[in-house]
Amino acid sequence: MDLREKQQRLLDDLLAIPDPQERLAIIVARKSHLATTAPADRTDANRVPGCVSTVWLTGAPDPATHRLRLRADAESPLVKGLVALLCELYDNTAPADAATFQSELLEKLQIIQNLSPTRRNGLAAVQARIRALAATLAAACL
Repeated sequence: MDLREKQQRLLDDLLAIPDPQERLAIIVARKSHLATTAPADRTDANRVPGCVSTVWLTGAPDPATHRLRLRADAESPLVKGLVALLCELYDNTAPADAATFQSELLEKLQIIQNLSPTRRNGLAAVQARIRALAATLAAACL
């Protein structure tokens, strides 16, 4: 499944919940799906700059498939849920595809407009970090 199809599947699933606040609560509850970073990976090098709530993000190729595998964690439950959703979208995809895909998921779910500017900037930084990790992995696979 490519990234556009994954994004559409997530949209279909979550837009079935009509109330944006309830939708956000469901997303936060899904944070348990997130493959979290190991305590040893919670370093400044893996910290996403621009996030008010601390977010750690790592990415590596799957040894068997060479697809992007993401791990993340955050101090805030809200941020952790939103980062988990972004990781769910980009995880297990071709690094070259992830490097160039600009997700509209949070906008189409009508979540982004209910967040503070600092949270919006932080989530944009998370997406940029995912794409940067993917670009690095894609270049290494050439």
